[in-house]
Amino acid sequence: MARLFIFGLGYTAKRIKAAVEELGWQVDATGSDGNIEFGDGEAVKTSLCTSSHILSSVPPDRASGVDPVLERYGAVLGTASFDTGWVGYLSSTGVYGDAKGAWIDETTATIAQTGAGRRNARAQADMTWVERGASVFRLPGIYGPGRSALDRVRDGKARRIDLPGQVFSRVHVDDIVSGVVAAMVQNTPPGAYNLADDLPASGNEVTQEACRLLGIEPPPLETLEQVIREFADGKIGSNMMTITTANPETLTKATEFPEAYDLVRVRMGGWTEFMIAMFPEHQQHMRRRPLFVVDDPK
Repeated sequence: MARLFIFGLGYTAKRIKAAVEELGWQVDATGSDGNIEFGDGEAVKTSLCTSSHILSSVPPDRASGVDPVLERYGAVLGTASFDTGWVGYLSSTGVYGDAKGAWIDETTATIAQTGAGRRNARAQADMTWVERGASVFRLPGIYGPGRSALDRVRDGKARRIDLPGQVFSRVHVDDIVSGVVAAMVQNTPPGAYNLADDLPASGNEVTQEACRLLGIEPPPLETLEQVIREFADGKIGSNMMTITTANPETLTKATEFPEAYDLVRVRMGGWTEFMIAMFPEHQQHMRRRPLFVVDDPK
C-alpha cells in the first residue's frame, strides 16, 4: 500500500492528503492538524523510512532563510526516499523574480541561479530540492474556497490599487491537488514543474470580474499615495511599511560610483543599510523594485 508523509499540513497539503486517502493511501503529516510533531525526530524518521512518497510544503524560515525540513531531516531524506521513492516540494513561481511581463517556463533561470531579485531564500530552497532529485512544483497565487477574490468582495475587503504593469498568474487549489496527485501516482521524474494558468492578469482585473459575477459595484481605484496615507492614519495594515524614496538612476550610480554616493541608504527586510555596503545581489534587488511616482498636488 502506498504511504505518503507530508511536512506541513497547510491549506493545499490538507487537500492533497484527502485526495490520496480516497485512493486508499495511508498518510502521516506534521503541522497543527497532523498526527506527528515536527520536532519528534524519532517518529518522523520512522515514518519517513516506511513511506513510499514524501511531500514538503514548508517554506524557508523567514528570519534565517534556512529550509527547516532539509536542515533537520535532510540526511534521513537522502537515504529514505531520494534513491528509492518519490519526493516532492511545493515551491513558488516567485523563484523566477520579476520577469517584466515576459513569459517563463521551467527552463527559465531562477533568481538563485542568476543571483538577482527577491525571495532568494525560497529560490535557494527550490534549487536545493531540485538538485537533490525532488519533483518541485512551482505555484503562483493560490485561490480556492475561503481564499478568493469572490470571498474578498463578499466580505467587503476587496481593493483596487493603481499599479500599472503588475500582472501574475494564479492557480486553483484543486488544480494543484490534481497535478501533484497525478505526479505521485505516476512517479514523475525529478525536476521542476510549473502549475499555473496561462492567463496572467492584474489584481484589479480579477477583482472587477469577481464584482461582475456577484453583481456588485467594483471598489474605487486607489492610488498608491492614498494607500500610504490610510496606512499612516492607522486605517489599514499593521505597524510597519517599508518605503525607499529614491529614483533608479540614483541607485544605479551608487553601485557604479560608490565614493560619490556613500550616504545613500535604503530599507530592506526591516533594516536600513548604505547602498554601497550591500552585497551585489541585494543591490540588484533594490534597483529592480517597482517605481511609483506621486503626482504633484499642484
